[in-house]
Formats: sequence, C-alpha cells, structure tokens
Amino acid sequence: MNQLRLILIPLRVVNLVSPQIINVSKQSNQMTVHPLDQLSHEEINKASSVVLDYFSTNGHNAISFNTITLKEPTKQDYLAWKEKGEALPHRVAYYVAVEADIKGVHEGLVDLNIGSVYETKSLENFQPMLTVADLSDVEEFVRKDPNVIEQCKISGIPEAEMHNVYCDPWAIGYDERWGSTRRLQQALMYYRSNEDDSQYSHPLDFCPILDANTKEIIYIDIPSRRRPLSKFKHANFHTQGIKEKYGGFRDSSKTISISQPNGVSFTMDGSVLEWSNFKFHIGFNNREGIVLSDITYNDHGNVRPLFYRLSLAEMIVPYGCPDFPHQRKHALDIGEYGAGFMTNPLKLGCDCKGVIHYLDAHFADRHGKAFSVPNAVCIHEEDDGLLHKHSDFRDEFQTTIVTRATKLIVSQIFTAANYEYCLYWNFHQDGTIGLDVKLTGILNTYVLAEGEDAGPWGTQVYPLVNAHNHQHLFALRVHPRIDGDGNSIGMSDGTAYEAPIGSKENFYGNGFYCKKTTFEKVKDSLTQANASTGRTWDFFNPNKKNAYSGKPPSYKLVSNMTPTALAQEGSWVCKRAPWSTRTVQVVPYKDDRFYPSGKFVTQWSGEQSDDYENIVTWIGDGEDNITNTDLVMFHTFGLTHFPAPEDFPLMPSEPISLIMRPRHFFLENPALDVKPSYVMTTSEAMKQPLAEIEDKVSRLAFDSAKGECCGK
Repeated sequence: MNQLRLILIPLRVVNLVSPQIINVSKQSNQMTVHPLDQLSHEEINKASSVVLDYFSTNGHNAISFNTITLKEPTKQDYLAWKEKGEALPHRVAYYVAVEADIKGVHEGLVDLNIGSVYETKSLENFQPMLTVADLSDVEEFVRKDPNVIEQCKISGIPEAEMHNVYCDPWAIGYDERWGSTRRLQQALMYYRSNEDDSQYSHPLDFCPILDANTKEIIYIDIPSRRRPLSKFKHANFHTQGIKEKYGGFRDSSKTISISQPNGVSFTMDGSVLEWSNFKFHIGFNNREGIVLSDITYNDHGNVRPLFYRLSLAEMIVPYGCPDFPHQRKHALDIGEYGAGFMTNPLKLGCDCKGVIHYLDAHFADRHGKAFSVPNAVCIHEEDDGLLHKHSDFRDEFQTTIVTRATKLIVSQIFTAANYEYCLYWNFHQDGTIGLDVKLTGILNTYVLAEGEDAGPWGTQVYPLVNAHNHQHLFALRVHPRIDGDGNSIGMSDGTAYEAPIGSKENFYGNGFYCKKTTFEKVKDSLTQANASTGRTWDFFNPNKKNAYSGKPPSYKLVSNMTPTALAQEGSWVCKRAPWSTRTVQVVPYKDDRFYPSGKFVTQWSGEQSDDYENIVTWIGDGEDNITNTDLVMFHTFGLTHFPAPEDFPLMPSEPISLIMRPRHFFLENPALDVKPSYVMTTSEAMKQPLAEIEDKVSRLAFDSAKGECCGK
C-alpha cells in the first residue's frame, strides 16, 4: 500500500518582534496574573483582534480560529522570575487558524503586552485539531445528504425517519486516498427510535466521509456484506429504561454524606494551591486539559522542588479489527480533539462530592471570541483510608496508633464521542503524587448480521451488536526537578542474587536485591515494563545524598497497568503514536517538547520528516546524554479492552492508577506529623482503659445510640 509522505512546508515565516521580558514595577498596566495561568477572556479577545487585524492588513482571506491558548514561558524565564526575582515574562498567546480556500493551517504567537503578532507560519500539509464546533454540525449535513439517505433506505430506515439517524463524528485517522489534502471527518452512523434512546445498540454498516471545510459528503464507505438495521429494542440506561427492564432502581443503597464542618484544608491564591506541605500551580489548556506545574514540598521549612510539570501529553485508542474501514479507528484523542476542548462542566454532588472549589476553562470560538466551560476543574478532599497504624499484641492491642489519611484531588472529565475519561490527580500526605484514570461511557459498536460471528476481533455485547477489541494508551509527560536542578532517571528491578545455592555468599539461595540501572543515554531509557521483577522507574538528584541511606533523593514511578500497542511495527497506529510501543522514553528537555506524536497529528500518516518534531526526532540516534541534566520522561500506560456484555449499554468505570512516591527523599515517614485519629502508649494503657475518642460522626451500623468506635 502506498504511503503519502507529509513534508512541513513553511510558506511564510515572519519574525516581527522578539518576545520580551518586562519589569512589572515599571509598567502599571501589567496584568496581575501568574505566568502559567490560562489566558483570560480579555487576553483571548485581544489576541484574536490582533491576529484578525494582522491577516486583514496582509491581504489574507477570511480566517477562523482553531486555537488560542497560552504560550507558556520557557522554564528558564519562569524560574528567573520566581526564584531570582527577575522580570515577569510577557504574556504570549499561541494561535492556530484556518484560512478560507487555503490548504493547511496558520500558527503564530501574539505578544499580549505590546499587542503584536511576532511570529507567524503557514503549514500547507497539516490539519488542525477538531473542536466541539467542528463536530456539532456534522449530523445535520449527514442527514440531508441524498447518498446517505439512500444508504439509510438500504439499511431499512425510510427517508421520513432521517431525524432518527445520528452519527459520531470522528477524526479520520489516516486514509491514503486523501492523506492530509482535505480536512476530513468520518461519521460513524447510528439509529434511535426517539431522542432518548441510546443509539449504540443500533449501529449502521456504512461510513460517510465529510469535508469539514466545505461541509459536503465526499464519499461513503460501504461494506461488501450489507448488515440491515437491527429490529431489537434499544438497550437504554435512562430512568424509564431501567423501570421497564427491572421495575426501577435498587433501593438498598443509602445516602453517604461527606462532612467538612470546618471547611477545606487547602488554600488557593488564584491558580496556586497549597495543601499539606504541597504547593503547585494548576493550569489548563485546550489540548492537555489539566497541567500541574512547579510542584514543591515544604519539608519543615525547607521548600524542595519535586516536579516542574506534569500532564497527559497524548493518548491513542487503537481498535483491533483489520477490516476496512475499521483500521482508521485509532483516535489520538488528545492530539486530535483535545482533553481541554472536550472537558465537561462538573456538577456539585455528582461528578465531585464534598466541599469543592472549581476552576473554569477559557477557550476561543471559531470567530476568536472568548467563552468558558464552567467548573472544568474540581478540587476537593477525600478520606483516603489508613495513613499508618500499629498495635502491640502484648496488652491485647490497647497500645496502638491509628492515623487516617486525607487526599487532595484535582480532577476533570472529558468526553471523546462515546467514551468518558475521568482524570484524578491525587496528592497524599506522605508526599506521594498519583494519577487515577477512570474509563466509562459507551463502547464503540458496529452492527452484526444475523448469524455472523463477532470474533476474533470483537464480542457480541447485545443482539446484533459487535464491540471491537481496543486499547486505551496514555502518554504521561513527567518533567522532574527532584530536589533541584540536575536530575537523572533509572529503573529498579527485584533481582535474585546470582551466587548459587550452597555458595558461601548465598548458601540457602534466598538472597535477592534491588538492581539499579541509571540511564546514561537516551537509548538506555527505551525500556519496557517487567512484572516479574516488579520494575519501577526512579527520578533522582545525583548531586545530593540522603543522610541515613546515603542514596540520592528520588521519586519512584510505580505503574503496573502498562500495555503497549498491539498493532504491528510499521502500522499506522505505531507510526502515528511511536511512543506507544515502549513503556518509558527519556529525552533531554528542550522548550516545546510537549507532544510525543507531534504538534499536528490530525490526518498525519506518521511518516517522519526533518521538519516535523516528535518523540522519534527527539530520540534521534539515542546518543544524547540524560544524566545529571534537565530531562523529560514519556511513560506509556493504560489498558487493553476485550469487551463483554457487562460493559454495555453503559460501561462501569474501569480504573487505571499509577503513583510517584518519595524514596530516600525524607529522613523518616513524612506523615508522622499528621494528627492521629487515635493513639495510646503502653504507659497510658497500663493506667487507664481506652481513652475517649473525638470521632462524633462514626457510629455502629445497627445501633441508634451515640456513635462508638475504636473499642469504647
């Protein structure tokens, strides 16, 4: 099969003004924002006005905006401002725009302090991300197309019922028939009997291709074997559907309330959060969604850097059915749609529960006008079980200490067509930082014919409904700054001692140790998970030593759900998501090394070129040094999903978790100063019975009397 080689062609590059640094004390109108804050409405509108004026002045056709977002200051400029008291970096907006009747995209930068475009570039062979606005119009165009109407008739849907025809607009992935020459979407087709039905139990067997710019159906992919519309009842999950199937909802679940009568334990200064010795900035952009930056830990007055920046940088959902056109289903949901663009407005007591602080997200519409998604980020605390506990058997366990944990959660939820991705960044009182991802929503489905077998590429999850095998693979971007600058990364493997049984060194054969491997060069870091050795990865500062262990202060990445792409090497999946073939890849930090598949992945074939940067070009020949320097790790994690009927019609949340926890960073358990829930020493136990407890909320499940616990 021929592949189209995409080459980045800069049609026009203009450097008008170099980005500047200003002294805030000398400019009274400088906006009082944090340098990493997302752009405000005022800044977005100002940026769009400047860009529109620039394009009009330079004789361009009408443009529509795809993206206006913050261009983050360089790490060097940010730390110079924060740690050295130097000038506040200029606020800079990054934009992507599409020009009428012109192929490709324009991108550029606007200095918001002086109100000027200072860089613009035209990219002929690339397409921009798909926005909610791009997706929202597709259904109406599809319903009105005469060829789509004809295919619906063939499937068994009369023209009078075209209002019951729905589609999920998807990025087309890559299709060699058009490459990136036109901005395309594929429409996955479904039918609903009425507007409250779930269409995924009634998929259709053909797939229209829409030109997103001209709003026309340019082709319809039709299978050689036709599969008519199912006549089975819709598999619904709304209230009426549950009532019809089960007579209503189960009534055995009692309400659980979360009480924080004294309020929350965290404080907010704009977008900078402090909680239980942690301090960090919460950013948000159209592509990555939540970005956590400048994470520090106050170790009894010594403020120690942990991570400069954490984010989900990319993801891919490759489907395992090789039949045409299902090979196109390998959505790069972050690069093609944006975890920010697709974020949900969250609701009190539903998406988050407890005492909550919200942050809004700000975007630009296609006209460049600012709008917000309210409550895009939820910040709250939860009980986190036991932080630590010990009891002494010598006095019937009366000598005891038990400390319950609280965790802080910074979360968002985004919807990519049929799937919901619930992202929870967790901060724990022992210094651990974790990420939980919960997958829910609805399986992508395809129609089966009577008597057709779904295997081996899928499972029949409902009569005549096939859910294909697929993966959810995420690229976590970690920019460590463990205890300051100059970091290294390595891996740890539990290893049996090599000396044989009967030898002096290992007579009984039971010896084992932790084998440490430090990545000296980029090529050394290209590693895979190894469950048999309990492999973990270490971010550490080789310039410092723990006073007790003598080992460098570090944070350990523990990630056990680590499948890599099952598509074959050389496939579009592996070329478009080259990071997905390995568990870990480490490269030297350079400004703008954010997205491992590259900046413009929509309709990109994955073919490499000298002018298109991604993880492949960053790795290069693998000879770059990555010891005691500034570096970035990309970590692949996720799950492989073989669907089952229990996943349909609405999938129970499936969790994925990883943590980064301190090792040799502290001199002892850093959570010892968290107030115990209950404590009694041996001497106290000898003098008195168990002491009064302070918990006035917990009570016996079947006792209406005053609450009791802990042996009172």
